[in-house]
Amino acid sequence: RSVNIVAFGNERDGFSEDNQQPSLIWSYLGRSALISQIDSSLSASHVGNPVFTEYQACVFGNVRLVVHDCRVWDIFDSDWYTSCRLIGGADIIVIKYSVNDKTSFQELKDSYVPMVKKALNHCSVPVIISAIGARKNEVPCTCPLCTSDRRSCVTASEGVQLAKELGATYLELHTLNDFYIQKYFGGVLEYFMIQSLNQKSSEKMKKRKKTQKCRRVQPPQLEQPEKMPILKGEASHYNADLHNLLCCCQCADVAFYTEDLSTVVEAHKIILCSVSHLFMLLFGVKSPSDAHDASVVQLAQSLFTVQAGDPFPSSPRAVPPCVPPVRVVVKDSVFCSCLPDILHFIYSGAFQWERLEEDIRKKLKDPDKTEHVLEKVKCILKTPGKLNTVKDCKSHQIKQLYNTSLRLFFNTPVLADVIFKIQGATVPAHRAVLVARCEVMAAMFNGNYLEANSIQVPVYGVSKDTFLSFLEYLYTDSCCPASILQAMSLLICAEMYQVMRLQHICELYIITQLQSMPSRELASTSLSIVSLLKKAKFHNSDCLSTWLLHFIATNYLIFSQKPEFQELSVEERNFVEMHRWPSNLYLKQLADYRNYIHSQKCHCTVM
Repeated sequence: RSVNIVAFGNERDGFSEDNQQPSLIWSYLGRSALISQIDSSLSASHVGNPVFTEYQACVFGNVRLVVHDCRVWDIFDSDWYTSCRLIGGADIIVIKYSVNDKTSFQELKDSYVPMVKKALNHCSVPVIISAIGARKNEVPCTCPLCTSDRRSCVTASEGVQLAKELGATYLELHTLNDFYIQKYFGGVLEYFMIQSLNQKSSEKMKKRKKTQKCRRVQPPQLEQPEKMPILKGEASHYNADLHNLLCCCQCADVAFYTEDLSTVVEAHKIILCSVSHLFMLLFGVKSPSDAHDASVVQLAQSLFTVQAGDPFPSSPRAVPPCVPPVRVVVKDSVFCSCLPDILHFIYSGAFQWERLEEDIRKKLKDPDKTEHVLEKVKCILKTPGKLNTVKDCKSHQIKQLYNTSLRLFFNTPVLADVIFKIQGATVPAHRAVLVARCEVMAAMFNGNYLEANSIQVPVYGVSKDTFLSFLEYLYTDSCCPASILQAMSLLICAEMYQVMRLQHICELYIITQLQSMPSRELASTSLSIVSLLKKAKFHNSDCLSTWLLHFIATNYLIFSQKPEFQELSVEERNFVEMHRWPSNLYLKQLADYRNYIHSQKCHCTVM
């Protein structure tokens, strides 16, 4: 017997300095008198990005307890298939958040709760919502100037409303002490554990009674269908792509110089503006009146100067690729000497703060100068009008900036230097992002091709909506197709431009959607699975085409009745017949069994 628990969310607020504070799940496992033989292991999609921690223990003596603690919600964005599998196998779901982190709660409510609902798919799995922490502004000030502070905490009514949307049990844990962990949270969790075990025991008894009804002649055993090939998601190389862009200096449109013009460091406006409002001011994306923070304007004027006489555009609109980079003089010589390290930090995702500190400390070998440079970096990265929190953040606590900030420049003419013409419409883009994220476009814009010196580039063989979804992936490293057909169109576009990770994401989406279809819907749908198979083969999607063949064979009784079944090639038909489910042997045994039952019913019991 076993109980599976899946926990999502982070109980610590984003400004907490106590990184050693144990999590809610670990605290419960360590303090509960019913738990024994605890074991934990870390599961990760790739190095440096932990997805969930798995705990195994014993509860109620001999019941196996398996807990998956997902501290970040990114699993829903990066690996929808794994998140659905976790929720599908869960007996209990725990959603936790900090009452002092309103931003994370709002993201949870707007983005991830709908995904959890979709993954549950009307399953009656108990959900516990745990609001953790004591509100720092329990008695809010009534001053009109403090109204923003009242929004920094999550109120109890907001938590109760979220629980109603999910049909969940709402708990408030003001602190992770023995009372709240064992008596309050533990009592509710153990109640649902007992309910789950009782339900499983009841289902097991029902199955046992069914097998005991007919002992003389057993019906033929239907074997499980063959296991379909499993597609594994490819790890993201988003930050590595942008960091390589800095190393190769392709499509650079800004050059930083020392005051004596002896040293030059090249970079890209789009990347710098995506992480800093200061660079937006420097390159004309924003005006000083839009900054709302005088310190950012002052720092930009004191630290940088756009050299006079350069072809600096008056507005950040599309410029020809032949225009030389904007020349920017760095007035601070100490800061300028560390500029290569700072750019590597920014292009690597702006989250490896400890490494930046170490690199600058080794280069300058002066604590005062090191602190001077780091303070300027923090001012460059801070959001105007908000407190600067970069100093106290660790690498694993800061979310990657590009997948949210580069979205601001997606499908906008701001800083754009290329325009795609597709289906009579125009789509602005940025060569630096395209070259960094797509090898085909890198060759197109840097080789001996017409597109290398053209602002307008025509696109053929793909719809505007599909191409926009493709560009959105290049900018944000994520995509969410609206349907199987749209996912197939995006897969074709990804294959055209050789973006393999996007192709794998589309494959996983198609597989997940088809697997979730009930048999009745599969029989009545107008979607042609054979047509998907043909397209997958034509566009070199070997994993998807193999999976679709297994899918047709597994659902043989449904697809064999459809006209599209005749469109299969001889080789494909032979494969389906060989791996069909149920097999011909089983159908023959089933027919013999039915004939036997019929003969027994017709036979006179008196004679």
